[in-house]
Amino acid sequence: THTKMATVPLGFNIDAPRWDQSTFVGRLKHFLNITDPRTVLVPEKELDRAKALVEGCRAGLVPPGSSREQLLYAKKLYDSAFHPDSGEKMNLIGRMSFQVPGGMALTGCMLQFYRTVPAVVFWQWVNQSFNAIVNYTNRNAASPISLRQIGVAYVTATGTALATAVGLNLYTKRAPPLLARWVPFAAVAAANCVNIPMMRQQEIINGVTVTDKDNNELGCSRRAAVKGIAQVVVSRITMAAPGMIILPIIMERLEKFPFMQRIRVLHGPLQVLLCGGFLLFMVPAACALFPQRCSLALADLELELRDSIVAKYGDKVPYVYFNKGL
Repeated sequence: THTKMATVPLGFNIDAPRWDQSTFVGRLKHFLNITDPRTVLVPEKELDRAKALVEGCRAGLVPPGSSREQLLYAKKLYDSAFHPDSGEKMNLIGRMSFQVPGGMALTGCMLQFYRTVPAVVFWQWVNQSFNAIVNYTNRNAASPISLRQIGVAYVTATGTALATAVGLNLYTKRAPPLLARWVPFAAVAAANCVNIPMMRQQEIINGVTVTDKDNNELGCSRRAAVKGIAQVVVSRITMAAPGMIILPIIMERLEKFPFMQRIRVLHGPLQVLLCGGFLLFMVPAACALFPQRCSLALADLELELRDSIVAKYGDKVPYVYFNKGL
C-alpha cells in the first residue's frame, strides 16, 4: 500500500536555520536546540523516522497532517544525531548532545581525583579517549582519515594530557592547594591543542572543500582547514574552562565548612552535578562562538586556488565557505 504524501507547507525550508546564524545569540539558540541532552534518550527507531521525515521534506513530500512543529522537531533530532556532511548516524558518545552527560561525569571525576598520580593518569586517559571519539565523530567528513592516523592522534593527545597533568601535579606539590586543583584544566587545554589537529590532520594535509555562498564547490584549501580547526580548539577549551576554573574555587571554599567535611563521600557526586550545570550552558555557548559555516576571504586563500577562482568567476566570489566541524 502506498501511503499518500502531502506537499511541504508553503515557504518552509527544513534546512534554513531557524535563528540568524550570523549573530552569537542566534547560534546559541541553534546549539541549545541541537545539543539538548534529552535527545540522547530518543530511541534509534525514532531517530531513523526523523531522518526519513527530513529527507522527505527536502524532496518536497511529507506525511499528510505533518505540522510545522513536527517537522522542526524531526530536524532537531536529525541535527543532534546525524553528521552534517555525510548524513550518517553518529555514534552516541561522539554526539554534541552527549557532551553534557559524558563531560560532566568525566570533568567531575578529574576535578575530584587530582591528588594522586595514578588517579590523574587514569582519568586523563579516559577523558582523552572520550575526546578522541568526539573529535573523530565531529570532523569535516569530506576528509577521510586512516586507522593508523587515528591511532597516532590518540596516542599523541593522550601522551600530551598525561605529561602535562603528571608534570604539573608534581610541580604543584608545594604550591597553594587551589593551583593543584587547576592542573586538570591545564592538561585538558594542552591536550585539546594536540588532539583536535591530530584527529583532523587529513584536513590540514589535503585541505577542506570550500564553496561559494550558493554551495558551488571551488576547490580544497588547507588554510581554510587551519582556520576551522583553530576555532574548534578555542571552542573546546572555552567549553571546559568555566567548570574547571570556577568549580575548584567553589569546592575549595565549601570544603572548609564542617558539614562538608562530614559528607566527604558526596564530594564526587556534587562536583559531577555542578559540572553538569556549567556544561548545560557552556556546550551550546562554546559551539556558538563561531559560525559552523565558516568563511574565509578570497585574499587569504592559497595562491593557486585564489587564481583558479578569479579565472573562473572574476570578482564575484569575495569569500569562500566551509564546514568547520564542531
